[in-house]
Formats: sequence, C-alpha cells, structure tokens
Amino acid sequence: MNNEQLYKTAALLLTESKGILAADQSINTMNKQLEGIGATPDPETRRLYRQLLFTTPGIEKYVTGIILYDATIRNHTDDGTAFVDFLIAKGIVPIIKVDKSTVPLDGFPGEVVTEGLDGLRERLDEYYKMGARAAKWRAVISIGDGLPTHDSIKLNCLLLARYARLCHEAGIVPIVEPEVLYEGAHDIARAAEVTTLTLKTLFAVLQQYRVDLKAVILKTSMVLSGNKNPKQSTPEEVAEATLKVLQDCVPSEVAGVVFLSGGQSPEQATANFNAIGKLEKANGKLPWKLAFSFSRGIEQPVQEAWKGKAENVPAAQKILVEVFERNCKADQGAL
Repeated sequence: MNNEQLYKTAALLLTESKGILAADQSINTMNKQLEGIGATPDPETRRLYRQLLFTTPGIEKYVTGIILYDATIRNHTDDGTAFVDFLIAKGIVPIIKVDKSTVPLDGFPGEVVTEGLDGLRERLDEYYKMGARAAKWRAVISIGDGLPTHDSIKLNCLLLARYARLCHEAGIVPIVEPEVLYEGAHDIARAAEVTTLTLKTLFAVLQQYRVDLKAVILKTSMVLSGNKNPKQSTPEEVAEATLKVLQDCVPSEVAGVVFLSGGQSPEQATANFNAIGKLEKANGKLPWKLAFSFSRGIEQPVQEAWKGKAENVPAAQKILVEVFERNCKADQGAL
C-alpha cells in the first residue's frame, strides 16, 4: 500500500472549486430514469447517455472524478475508446461503485444493510488494473419511529471500515458514504441528531480498524428536515446545522467531505450547497475541503433536455456545463 499515492489521489479529487459527478446509477435506476424521459431502457441507450456526460467539452474544468457503475467502467465511446481511458486522458479520476446495494437487515424491521464484501479484494484489483483509483460504498440510514437503531448503524459502519481497508490495500481511495435519508417527516434537529450519531460511530469504527483517515473521503448527506415535514429547512438553516455536525464529528485528518444531493431537487441542492459555502467563507477555513458529489442534483435537467434523442445531445451538454458552473460557484458561496 502506497500511502503517499493515496494522499495525492485524494488531494486531486478535492481540487478547489471542482466536484465529483456521481454517474453510478444501477441498471434498474438508470432504466427508470430513461423511461421517465421517454427513452428506451436498454444497454445501448445507457451507453449513449453516459457518453453524452463524459464527452461534454470542457467537463474537466468542473469535475475531478466520476463515479461509475460496473457496467459503465467496462463500456466505451462510439469509436471504441474505453470510458476509463477517455476520462483519464482528460485528467479525470475514474471512481468505481463497489457495493452491491442494500437488503433488509434481518431482525431490524425498516432497516437495511449494504452487501458486497464477498470477492471485493479481487474486484478491487481488477478495477485498479482498469484504471480506477477511487471507489465508493453507500450505507443507508433511515429516520422513522424508533429508527435508526444504533446496532444497524454500527453494522453498516463495520462494513464501511472493512471496505476502506481493502481499498487501501488495492491502492484505491475509499469514499465512505453513510447516507442519512431525506425521506421522512423528521425535523432538522432529528436529522442532526441521527447524522451526528452516524458520523461519530463511523469514525470511531474506522479508527478502531486502523483505517488511514488521510486517505479517506467522506460523502455525506446535508442536514435538513425530511421531505414530508411541512416546515422545510431554509438554506441558511441547512448550512448552520450541516457545518456544526461536521465540525463535531469529522476528524481533522480526513482528506475531505463531499455532499450528496440525496433526493433534493437540483435547485434545492445547489441553494443549500451555496449557503454552506457562504457560511464556510464567513467562519474561516475548515480542516478539510468541501465539494459536491451530486447525481440527481446534476443529471436531472440534463436528462430532461436529452430525452434519448441524438439531436438533443448538444443542448443537453450545454445544460450540463451550466449546472456544473453553478455548483462550482456554490462551492465558494458565490451564487
């Protein structure tokens, strides 16, 4: 394990005023998104959509890395160039999603656990040879009556720690993503309480299992009231609650923190991220860098402009650049 190389990769992924694109939707999720815009949900349409994203002129000005699904990292552009090679040539780090999604956690109604550790060492070695230099694993934490339990949080954090250790062994930077779901009727105080418990548990477990935090990136939810709560959080409230939780929970040696959009609309995610950037600027430098790592928050307007039609590719790519520009400005609180 070359720790110095891991630190360099993490630093590259956290380059100032850039973000990470999460283009790692599973086949089922991608098919639902394609059906939603009237496009054919098949392998070729999925390839064309990813090609639209990756070949957007100047994309490297806005993103440091792109998270890929297994089928995507094995795919190629129209001329046969592997997507991975195409991205590397642009200076973009290929990132691979390695978890195998969630299943119900037996004995814990309403809670889930992430699978994917079986064979992970061999898969990471294969992805490294393909060109991947970072990976992502998502755990899912729901808020509800009696949820989450600390036991389910602990189990998911143990899996994240094992994944992170295996990534380091393979020369890959782990992005650890304990997503506290936006879905629910909870208020912002409850979201802060659960996110605090989750992050404190995560970093205690990572340190217990001797994970080098300087080569770890945290991907986290913003702290905000649930989508079914009648009182929705203002961007200023989100910024204050989110930065307080991070400062209380995230060790200073962590390489950086990237935010997921987590079911927020693109406009909402950008407004909240901009408020976080403004508050950071007002309060002074944090011990770690902040960036965005949105999926829906970036891609939804692009998909709506494209609609699966070749003639719409230039217009969709133009919108992609505009969305990237807004979020890169939001990173500085400059909107």
